[in-house]
Amino acid sequence: MKYIKINPADNVAVALEDLSKGEVVEGVTLVTDVPRGHKIVLKGLRAGENVIKYGFPIGHVTADAPEGSMVDHSCIKTNLEGLLDYSYNPSLVEIPGAAQKRSFKGYRRADGQVGVRNQIWVIPTVGCVNGICQQIVERFKAENPAHTGVDAVIPFPHNYGCSQLGQDHENTRTVLSDMVHHPNAGGVLVVSLGCENNQLDAFRELVGPVDESRVKMFVCQKVEDEVEYGLQLLREIYSVASKDVREDVPVSELRVGLKCGGSDGLSGITANPLLGVLSDWIVAQGGTTVLTEVPEMFGAETILMNRCQDRETFEKTVSLINDFKEYFMKQGMPVYENPSPGNKAGGISTLEEKSLGCTQKCGKSIVRGVLKYGERLSVKGLNLLSAPGNDLVASTALAASGCQIVLFTTGRGTPFGSFVPTMKISTNTALADGKPSWIDFNAGVLAQGEPMESVAARFTEYVLSVASGEPVNNEKHGIREIAIFKQGVTL
Repeated sequence: MKYIKINPADNVAVALEDLSKGEVVEGVTLVTDVPRGHKIVLKGLRAGENVIKYGFPIGHVTADAPEGSMVDHSCIKTNLEGLLDYSYNPSLVEIPGAAQKRSFKGYRRADGQVGVRNQIWVIPTVGCVNGICQQIVERFKAENPAHTGVDAVIPFPHNYGCSQLGQDHENTRTVLSDMVHHPNAGGVLVVSLGCENNQLDAFRELVGPVDESRVKMFVCQKVEDEVEYGLQLLREIYSVASKDVREDVPVSELRVGLKCGGSDGLSGITANPLLGVLSDWIVAQGGTTVLTEVPEMFGAETILMNRCQDRETFEKTVSLINDFKEYFMKQGMPVYENPSPGNKAGGISTLEEKSLGCTQKCGKSIVRGVLKYGERLSVKGLNLLSAPGNDLVASTALAASGCQIVLFTTGRGTPFGSFVPTMKISTNTALADGKPSWIDFNAGVLAQGEPMESVAARFTEYVLSVASGEPVNNEKHGIREIAIFKQGVTL
């Protein structure tokens, strides 16, 4: 299979491998070479005519495009502009419950949540103590090199916690509080400096009740030797967390974040639809999936809006979209300045095209919940989350909402990881073959003819094995980071 016409209404096909001038696609002879992922005109287009892909317009050509030519970002312009008025036209597909209920091996926490890892996290309230957190962890690992009973002991440095105002300050406090409550952490040590805006007493109040044998906090300026003091607290946390054991847990307790980055022309054909199948399966099991990257919903937002369970959820989704557009406009930035250079090189030409591929990650399920940035999950099923498209910021937001795993599709590749297992799914086999230390699962076999049913079955088993403890590449290489959404002034 060298190419695909995704929808019968499409007036372009997509090359699944590099094609040469003179080859025939859908009865049309190519008049130029076409790289993998790029679009082929199946019927000549006049300047101003729409390009149709996925059955929807993805923009219009800026010059005549003859039959058999390639169209890309250089000759397609978006049709999107400004704020829009939306109407609720529900089109709901009820995913039937699964006949066979599946399970994984997880950690049941006292608050009812379930973790897929048993780690100890050292979290600074402010960037000034990043180095102290690192020293505490290094000392602990030196005396406990195997740290039997916990999967990892990890410091999470960040640049914030002071010199922030308004919403930025609250974003920092909220995300760090979310981390304290995350079920993948069997224990947490919170390290404060003492003079920062994010004062420990106020932060402790925001966090609320915790198991004090597992969550401990201290102020460096109030102790004589902050490293030794923190090390003693870490030893106490470890003595409790190291006794935790995995048990059988139903997939209804699984919460999975859906993310893409470094997308290419195959993202909406291979990896993203694969995530859509898995998302629907998890929902059918009674579990939860979360879609974010609001700027990459622009152009496909009405599809999501019409999948909202009721008018209230629809109105929240409208606010999700328009609030983000207004954020762009307040900053004096163009709302539709997307895709990225890497996206364009991979065959994505406009934001509509990117969004129509991006939103396939959430399958066909009904939208049950809409979350603000930093808000934690409370509703099972498919949720939408407010966060930007930036890979690490969005993945951190997904994890902060309570997702135990982030599934990350990519056509270009990336090694990063958030503070939960961040599984990379390649859109093409060349990437999987070229970067085996980055890519965890290859969805590119779909473009080579393997049926979705068999690929989805293998992928489902792999996700369950990761939920049960199998490490993904970012964990194997110790790549774990957090990034907090910043919008305003730094003092």
